[in-house]
Amino acid sequence: MSFFFIGLRPMNWSAAHIHIVTEFVLLGFPGCWEIQIFLFLFFLLVYVLTLLGNGTIICAVRWDPRLHTPMYFLLGNFAFLEIWYASSTVPNMLVNILSKTKAISFSGCFLQFYFFFSLGTTECLFLAVMAYDRYLAICHPLHYPTIMTGKLCRILVSLCWLIGFLGYPIPIFFISQLPFCRSNIIDHFLCDMDPLMALSCAPAPITEFVFYTQSSFVLFFTIMYILRSYILLLRTVFQVPSAAGRRKAFSTCGSHLAVVSLFYGTVMVMYVSPTYGIPSLMQKILTLVYSVMTPLFNPLIYSLRNKDMKLALRNILFRMKISQNS
Repeated sequence: MSFFFIGLRPMNWSAAHIHIVTEFVLLGFPGCWEIQIFLFLFFLLVYVLTLLGNGTIICAVRWDPRLHTPMYFLLGNFAFLEIWYASSTVPNMLVNILSKTKAISFSGCFLQFYFFFSLGTTECLFLAVMAYDRYLAICHPLHYPTIMTGKLCRILVSLCWLIGFLGYPIPIFFISQLPFCRSNIIDHFLCDMDPLMALSCAPAPITEFVFYTQSSFVLFFTIMYILRSYILLLRTVFQVPSAAGRRKAFSTCGSHLAVVSLFYGTVMVMYVSPTYGIPSLMQKILTLVYSVMTPLFNPLIYSLRNKDMKLALRNILFRMKISQNS
């Protein structure tokens, strides 16, 4: 008895009836055509707003001299990262929604897998670096200008990108060499670790162990460092005698804590708790929150809670009106 799947190429291993997958089918979100059109328009709007919001923060940090500080340098680079993080999933998801076959090539699937995890790791490292910046600024304000120099900021940002992108090529390459012979249908809107391993007909315990150990180490190391930084930071803030000083300290840290809670909260549910007990639709929604909605919310969180950023954005809008009228 032979089996046929879209995009499967048969091999001569007749005894096992093994096939080689040449493309995958991403089922995405269920629903009729009207629901698919609504989802397409919604995600398109989210993506455009994500590009505009994070792009505006980058322009504000670049053009306003008052924002040429380590905190805003990190924020500008973080906004740049968020644009790429959203771009690793949303464009393909938009194409997939309108596609009849919902197919993605084998190489395209693993490229998305690589960029999605590399950018996610880079985001974890960025959040830890931003926590370190706030810890120095509040707990060691006198030494902050001499420690957090422009050179150190550039080194830390470069290390975040390098570690994020150099950590996954080898394990993802080995995963791509596994025989995917059970099916080529992925019940998700992106190529993720668990759905891909579920399609493999050959066990790969060492590859899985290396991948999950590496991902867990980055996740727990960064979240523990962030929590430690904010425990020390809050202890220092509560020792500030004036209420105005405490409010200012909480204001500068509140935005970062909101972003950390939103990102790590959903990531922990997905990758720390056992996913076999979570319905498929809920897994998609959780992935959607930290990979698509978080890059949209970050500009709103930082701009609405930060007086300097709001002032810089007003100046940009004022300059745009002047240039249009002249």
